[in-house]
Amino acid sequence: MSTLRDLVEEHTSLSGEDLDHLHRLAGDWQLLADLSFADLLLWLPVAESGFLCAAQVRPTTAPTAYHDDMVGKMATGSVVEQLTTAMIERRIWREGDPVWHDGVPARQEAVPVRREDRVIAVVGRVTNLAATRVPSQLELSYLQAADDLCLMVAGGSFPPPPTEEKTASAPRVGDGLVRLNSLGIVTYASPNAQSAYRRLGLAGDLVGEDLATLTRGLATDPLDGGEVCSRILAAVRGEVKGRTEVEARGATVLIRALPLLPDGVPIGALVLVRDVTDVRRRDKALVTKDATIREIHHRVKNNLQTVAALLRLQARRVGTADARAALEESVRRVASIAMVHETLASSLDETVDFDSIVDRVISMVADVAAPESRVRVRRVGSFGVLAAQIATPLVTVSTELVQNAVEHAYGPGQAGEVTVAAHRWRGRLHVRITDDGMGLPENFELDSSERLGLQIVRTLVTGELNGTLELRPRPEGGTEAVLVVPLIPSR
Repeated sequence: MSTLRDLVEEHTSLSGEDLDHLHRLAGDWQLLADLSFADLLLWLPVAESGFLCAAQVRPTTAPTAYHDDMVGKMATGSVVEQLTTAMIERRIWREGDPVWHDGVPARQEAVPVRREDRVIAVVGRVTNLAATRVPSQLELSYLQAADDLCLMVAGGSFPPPPTEEKTASAPRVGDGLVRLNSLGIVTYASPNAQSAYRRLGLAGDLVGEDLATLTRGLATDPLDGGEVCSRILAAVRGEVKGRTEVEARGATVLIRALPLLPDGVPIGALVLVRDVTDVRRRDKALVTKDATIREIHHRVKNNLQTVAALLRLQARRVGTADARAALEESVRRVASIAMVHETLASSLDETVDFDSIVDRVISMVADVAAPESRVRVRRVGSFGVLAAQIATPLVTVSTELVQNAVEHAYGPGQAGEVTVAAHRWRGRLHVRITDDGMGLPENFELDSSERLGLQIVRTLVTGELNGTLELRPRPEGGTEAVLVVPLIPSR
């Protein structure tokens, strides 16, 4: 499906600033659709061919008038005349009898979208008349607010200019709506708005209250209360500020204040409120959990380093070369796992940049290689960021395979190069560890190998990583280990 940008650039000569204005309108018009109990269609004037629908939104407060997607379709019939009238005369078109869409009676309105001193598009407001409703105070308040916002669209003051938001979420009409007059006094509050303020500690009714003063008095933190108060008062004056949160009595309410400027003159404000208490509690619980997990990783890393130090001391005390070599291999294995936990201890999302870990593994292998070794190890490509479930076993597998190549592929003093190459393809991580050494022993089979390192590798690849591993000779000489691992860990 074509995006708003695609349709604007393909069918119109609107500027980048015009497109930004339409994007902001499409980002904010769910509010208008819900208050109107109506579908909204954004119509672009197309040179000498009518109007093209570039965006559509359905109300969450009423049945839709359109069951089909209208984006990309041209206006037909009397709709073209309505849109043309609204655009040329720069006024909201409301005349005419109801029309029918797919057997549904609907009322049509056309609202010009003004930017600076030009009409750049037209919004069609289409109300489904099949769902009859008994007018209530809530419905009448919603419709009055919707009419004011439509006048603001026609006047160029809606959507509001962009602001720096502290939070990405936004309250909707159904979450809670408060209407203020030009003095900042509440003239209407929806039931959900009343409930949200009662969670903050309000004992009475919102109607008749000075909302800014009331909210400041309820807030636990005077600074937060002052901030919310200033934003509500700014909206009453006709200024646009970002949304913010207020906390009181263990509850948290998200607040967004929008000025009402139907004729360019402030007449009050709409305040949208949403009770986000449970959301913020979960957020705090996640932060605590993340901190706990990072602390666990830190302690595991310290304990593994202690184990490695003890094994290193023991290796110095043993008399036989085989025992010393076995202990040194254990030190290396423990140290490689400790690297992952060290990285996870500073990670916020249980992921690690595996390239940095592999580079440290390569350096560690070089440090423990025989003094006469002239083998060079390098990395090619990128492993990328990996989840902890993959990174922990993969670092052991990588260490074992690199160490195996350095120790067994070359003779004493022989020069060579071991390459660790990695890339991602179709949801899998592909790793090739190659050397240019003497190659595999005759009749070698990975499944029957008795080397402890290869047994560990085989177990981790099939059991923990759910991947595949193949050791095979290279045509040009040497050996390559081919490892394929799914990037989504099995559960």
